[in-house]
Amino acid sequence: MTEISDADLCINVPSPFCGVGTDDLKIKVDGKRITLLENGCAVNTPAFEQPVSDTSPRISGQPVDLQAAVDKSAEILGRSQLPLVSGLSTDVNGMRAALELADNIGAITDNMNFTAAMRNLLVLQDSGWMNTTLAEVKNRVDLLVIIGTDIDALFPRFFENYVWNEDALFCQDTSKRQVVYVGKGPSGSASTSPNGNAARVLACQLPDLPEVIAVLRALVNGNPIKVSSVGGIQVTELQTLADQLKQASYGVVTWAASEFKFSQAELTVQNMCEMVKDLNKETRCSGLPLGGKNGDQTSFQVSGWQTGYPSRVNFSDGFPAYDPYLNSTEQRLADGSADALLWVSSFNIDNTPPPTDISTIVLGRSGMTFDKEPDVFIPIGTPGIDHSGHAYRNDNVVAVRLRKLRDAGLPSASDVLSAIHQAL
Repeated sequence: MTEISDADLCINVPSPFCGVGTDDLKIKVDGKRITLLENGCAVNTPAFEQPVSDTSPRISGQPVDLQAAVDKSAEILGRSQLPLVSGLSTDVNGMRAALELADNIGAITDNMNFTAAMRNLLVLQDSGWMNTTLAEVKNRVDLLVIIGTDIDALFPRFFENYVWNEDALFCQDTSKRQVVYVGKGPSGSASTSPNGNAARVLACQLPDLPEVIAVLRALVNGNPIKVSSVGGIQVTELQTLADQLKQASYGVVTWAASEFKFSQAELTVQNMCEMVKDLNKETRCSGLPLGGKNGDQTSFQVSGWQTGYPSRVNFSDGFPAYDPYLNSTEQRLADGSADALLWVSSFNIDNTPPPTDISTIVLGRSGMTFDKEPDVFIPIGTPGIDHSGHAYRNDNVVAVRLRKLRDAGLPSASDVLSAIHQAL
């Protein structure tokens, strides 16, 4: 790949951080320093501009060369009876290498975001869903219903890129699109249309969402409701929304499962997905689960095609065994069955491993700090900044090609994981 010179300008740079496939960033690269000049946001700007503060591996807090850190990691994993390979915030090649290593050493794999992702995946496994893509939203949506999610905060450029976009294949005037929030309202103004129409908000508390969605689905199906309000929302308002959904040419119901922090949230996701199916008896409607940050969709995709399971796979018996509850990092640390932890986190310095007394190896982004120094810390490059790679955006249909922007002397997760594998 062509080397990038100091003080170089890079245009149309794709982001591995935002989850929604932003690919129009303008970036200045000056040695190890990166400045996001155009089209930044509250997610992408700090992620790209995070400085390189350390490039030297450490063993018990003491600087060592990379080979010594690799050898120590291999020693820890080699004597482990049941290691955890967790975090798994990386790109396609990093995840491939992690799975190959886990298979070789009989480890359990777990992604740091899988507890939230289960709220979606349990529904997909149990009853399926009818979901759309970002491109379809961009070109077709006329009614967007957002459930329990502050898109402004989580995905700052979603509306700009996929709702208020000027060009759409099947929509003459995107400014006439309607946006309705159910539950949590927006924290910013991104959902306000170009002609000044603010999103409609049917506000309720998070624990009330299951009941609100159940009533909304009942209204979509024409079932009688004998109460006047639910969760503080008038049933007449929900009836208006149900009518809008039935009259829309291409309605989209969207949510971020990471926000559904209440008991048995998967049942509410299932009710939403079944409502989408109900609507398709009369019109067109699709779901759109939002996520994809920190490489979680990439991790699930690669694990899925290589093992048949998205995460929490146990290789200790010589074959991949899936258990979304027993094989969680938290459960294995709590019950004492795991005796070593290999944590991979390429994107965010705040995504550190959970506290534990077992031997810990961290492959993390430069600048990561710890309350308790791990046995081994190896600073690794970030895909899309320090090396090229591929990462899946939240709708899972596009693997974004990530570019190398600088040379900071940081190895990729894939290179380090492969080196540890070879050293065993």
